[in-house]
Amino acid sequence: MTLYEELLDDLRAEKPVALATVVEVSSDAVSDAVSDAVSPDAPEVVGDAVEGVVPGAKLVVRPEGELLGTLGNQDLDRVVARDARAALETGLTSTRHYGARGEARHRDVAVFIESFAPPPHMVIFGAVDFTAALGRAAKLLGYRVTVCDARPVFATATRFPMADEVVVDWPDRHLAKIGPELGPRDAVCVLTHDPKFDVPAIVAALGTAAGYLGAMGSRRTHADRATRLRDAGLTDEQVARVMAPIGLDIGARTPEETAVSICAEIIAMRTGKRATSLRDTTGPIHPGGGGTAVTAVTDEAGDR
Repeated sequence: MTLYEELLDDLRAEKPVALATVVEVSSDAVSDAVSDAVSPDAPEVVGDAVEGVVPGAKLVVRPEGELLGTLGNQDLDRVVARDARAALETGLTSTRHYGARGEARHRDVAVFIESFAPPPHMVIFGAVDFTAALGRAAKLLGYRVTVCDARPVFATATRFPMADEVVVDWPDRHLAKIGPELGPRDAVCVLTHDPKFDVPAIVAALGTAAGYLGAMGSRRTHADRATRLRDAGLTDEQVARVMAPIGLDIGARTPEETAVSICAEIIAMRTGKRATSLRDTTGPIHPGGGGTAVTAVTDEAGDR
């Protein structure tokens, strides 16, 4: 089976796979290699190639397992494979530059790393009004969206037409089914605001590799939730993984504004950018009083 046939099989099976292609070998690098040819350690130069690296050379990289093809140099293959696997985790496609043997901070070889990864998955627990707004925002960002709630009267495709799937089940049971599939690009958002739903959901979500876990509720709600989570056996470090109150501190009030704040927090965490989360601030969550940035009407009207 050829490299292209194997790549096509992975794509048809919707398996994550990356294709790295040498798009340019610097003419300066070839000239320098020719000039240095008097040295016994000089790079091999053949036409427009340096160290056997030629434009058009291809390497297929999977998250695990052996590589298919070669870019012309074993060291370059190893470094590009490392970067391609990182690209698969984020779903990013980009052009990277290397030395002929994969050296960093060199621009001898340009490699186009094309990432073929399934869309990131956002799992939203709780069939509430904010779920629809968050689902729409997530779809705009390219997520596959699942809405899950144990109450069949609320968890319907009619209420959440933007969702790729609407599941009637308890959060922990659903995560037991899909948890092994979740990875660093995926997000779990717990909007249930009810201990009998959100505590089991968070406990189960912390057992996955999901890159983001956020939970809605006021500061007082989350303080009580944190106690319940510790009572359930979680450590302080595990509880600290939960972004709660959920979202960035942008003064969100409406479901749509709150959806933006949640998605912005997810992006900031994924890219490593500094942004102020509600979890890391004090005082009222939204302008004009207490309550919570993730619910228009709180069951804790006195919580300021």
